[in-house]
Amino acid sequence: MTLAISSPHRTRGERVGSVMRMVLYGTVPGMAALMAFFGWGTMIQVWSCIWFCLAGEALVLALRGRDPLRELQDWSAVVTGVLLGLCLPPYAPWWIAVSGSLFAIIVGKQLYGGLGMNPFNPAMVGYVFLLISFPVSMTAWTPPMTLAANPPGLFDSFFLIFAGETWDGRSLQALRAGLDGFTMATPLDHLRTDIANGQMISEVLSQPVFGAFAGYGWEWVNLAFLLGGGLLLQQKIISWQIPTGVLGGLAGSAVIFYVWNPDAFASPVFHLFSGGTMLAAFFIATDPVSACTTPRGRLWYGLGIGVLVYLIRTFGGYPDAFAFAILLFNLAAPSIDRYTRPRAYGTLTERPQEPAP
Repeated sequence: MTLAISSPHRTRGERVGSVMRMVLYGTVPGMAALMAFFGWGTMIQVWSCIWFCLAGEALVLALRGRDPLRELQDWSAVVTGVLLGLCLPPYAPWWIAVSGSLFAIIVGKQLYGGLGMNPFNPAMVGYVFLLISFPVSMTAWTPPMTLAANPPGLFDSFFLIFAGETWDGRSLQALRAGLDGFTMATPLDHLRTDIANGQMISEVLSQPVFGAFAGYGWEWVNLAFLLGGGLLLQQKIISWQIPTGVLGGLAGSAVIFYVWNPDAFASPVFHLFSGGTMLAAFFIATDPVSACTTPRGRLWYGLGIGVLVYLIRTFGGYPDAFAFAILLFNLAAPSIDRYTRPRAYGTLTERPQEPAP
């Protein structure tokens, strides 16, 4: 007997729009933390991505002869825009949001037939497209507001994104300078570069860009997304297996290397609260369309993502790797589901057929 595994089905009676809106509510604490530490640019990027995701989806739906006003009410394009906007550097130029949003919706979603048909997470498709195509713009993060020499205000943020410099002529490169006058990178960038240059972990973590147990500011951003993720778990919008697998795979891998050589490898706590860990674990990897659907499959799916993220962070060419890991395991999700599907009660385990003589 063969059991079919198809797109996930919810039995609690919620509409897609209500589920998507709950996901948006869950991102509010993390978005607020990003704005508190990195300025108004986060809000501008998120709103830009939302509008261009909606515009791209409406255009394709109209070309396909479908009603955009009705189809857009599922809020899925808004969720894609929010997730993509949260991943972008706050002061990336406006065309980054435009091109990433349109690529995410048109190529990552509508090209496959729309919601429920896409094998890959659309937001991560757009993000990886941007990261590969425009690596300089996608790695131009500014330091946290309290470490920046000249943090921009709301109007300066608009001018910086849409005109390339602030009202008084300051460039993004000038704003990326910290209080000491040196251009600051993200904590994960610092960690990779300084470890490669022969410094020990204790020396690296003594720099101002690092906080109590992770990157300065990023520890609170991750705690805020953890709070929002807890809301999704409490409301049963997502299941526990994927976040647990992602965090367990990442932390478990970090434990092995940290115990082996604590002077060369960061602690599990550092990895859990740096970069986009909690955002990815609770809001991106749990996409019900592109992730695994079986209970055991979700756990293995999450574990694989966590382990792969650690390996790329530590030994690969990118400081953070959730987008690549999630897309690779989106590709593997059907196979994982095939080998972890539950057996129907009362049926026998399938046996391989004997080859014909």
